[in-house]
Amino acid sequence: MGDGDRGFADFVSAEQAALLRLAVLLAGDRGHAEDLVQTALLKTYRHWDRISRSGPPSAYVRRVLVTTHASWRRRLSTTEQVVESVPDRPAAPHQDGDEELRAALRELPARMRTAVVLRYFEDLSEQQTADLMGCSPSTVNTQTARGLARLRTALAALQPAGGEER
Repeated sequence: MGDGDRGFADFVSAEQAALLRLAVLLAGDRGHAEDLVQTALLKTYRHWDRISRSGPPSAYVRRVLVTTHASWRRRLSTTEQVVESVPDRPAAPHQDGDEELRAALRELPARMRTAVVLRYFEDLSEQQTADLMGCSPSTVNTQTARGLARLRTALAALQPAGGEER
């Protein structure tokens, strides 16, 4: 194994869990998230020597992951799939606080979800988030504020009357 391959393998070992967590929050589905991470890592591997020479590759790989997710989302939104019958749905998992939050995140429009996830789960600044999303910091600010408002409303609706925790 060459130095470049070893460096890439070390990077994947160290960062794969964090990339998968980000992808799950963006995609809303673990299966799609795993595909998203694999695709982002494949795109990154092709140019690893150049990427690793220009500094820490984490930000670059996150950018690839976010832009790949956005391009998949655009492609899926313009593709209609016809099926004869609706597939059976699995039983709903036990709802804990984290699952309720993930479910509320999945209900947000994709761009809004991306802004919230990058700002609050990845703890990126408005500028870093704007760079990853390919938009202005004011757009990030708007999308984040609207997303947080929707999340608060959705999660408040799940609280029992009287504001007590379940």
